Amino acid sequence: MHPRVAIIAGIFPVMALSNAIVPVLAEYAVDSTWQGAIFSAYFFGAFVTTLPAGLLSDRYGRLPVIRVGLVLSVISGCLLFFVTTPGLVVILRALEGAGAGLFVAAAMAYVNSQPDHARMSGQFIAMLNTGLVTGLLLSGWLAVHTAAPVTGILVFTILTAVATCVSLFTRVPLSTPPPWHTPVCFPLLQEYRWLLYSTVVLVGITGVVTALYPKFSGVAPDIIGIWIASMNLATIVTVLVISRMPFSPVTVIRWAAVLLVGCVMISFFSPLGFVLIGALAGVVMIAQMAFLAAVHDHQGIAMGLFTTASYLGMTVLPFVMGVIASGAGFFTAFFCTAILAGSVAITIGWCRCNRLTLTA
Repeated sequence: MHPRVAIIAGIFPVMALSNAIVPVLAEYAVDSTWQGAIFSAYFFGAFVTTLPAGLLSDRYGRLPVIRVGLVLSVISGCLLFFVTTPGLVVILRALEGAGAGLFVAAAMAYVNSQPDHARMSGQFIAMLNTGLVTGLLLSGWLAVHTAAPVTGILVFTILTAVATCVSLFTRVPLSTPPPWHTPVCFPLLQEYRWLLYSTVVLVGITGVVTALYPKFSGVAPDIIGIWIASMNLATIVTVLVISRMPFSPVTVIRWAAVLLVGCVMISFFSPLGFVLIGALAGVVMIAQMAFLAAVHDHQGIAMGLFTTASYLGMTVLPFVMGVIASGAGFFTAFFCTAILAGSVAITIGWCRCNRLTLTA
């Protein structure tokens, strides 16, 4: 079976499972701080594992890391269906995130090492967001129309188990390991630090609005799922478009950061902000991945750093803004998030890649 089949078959249910809990966060905790902790624990688990996953995928190949990630996702999904104690749910969400981190880092390393990486990255991120959308919508609908509000978690755990079986029939090596003795992690971190900072903030913003809205809006889970899903749908559209266009990465990221300042505040007043934030997030992710594709021999490490930065943002920002919302109100939390977006417009100009133009 072709490696791309295993990757696409896995990314959809893994991402759907990650979002299946969002519309039903209130079933696990009523306090916004606990909800933020449950939401962020997933991204903490992914944050811890993505860089090691990139290193391991460079050393041993992508496929073994992908399989381990799928297995961990299945185990955590099964347990989350039965466990409701907030503290234990936080631990299980961290385990689920660890599985996703292993899978995503190895899969993205494969994608970004291909000759057609620009278009393939658009397809990969589009399928990733399709999984997120489906997880939100279907789990929200199931929460309202079935006896068990967490039925969506079970459904996507089963689909992830199917994807795990599919990966077992993939025999083609997903990479040729590069020379292992070259110490490149810290030099890459130093060289791309402002690009990675933009990833922490701009990707983390999507997590902030996702985590705050269930408590902020007070509407039914299925409606919350539709609102948040609109963000992912917008991302799907923009990643498919931008991945076929020439662009300058820093210019794209700077303007996206500026626009996100306004979009975050719009989301405080209207769910329309979700669509705008999702569209800009898709543009940003493609620009960041396309630039890092220049690291030809160590895509595992490059994508490990990229995904680590992404999950760091999704871990820290939602939790911090959840605490701020509990103490100072939701407007203050949204305002602080907008300020962080504005900081990227300044710092991204210090990135060495500001003169690079990439073609599809």
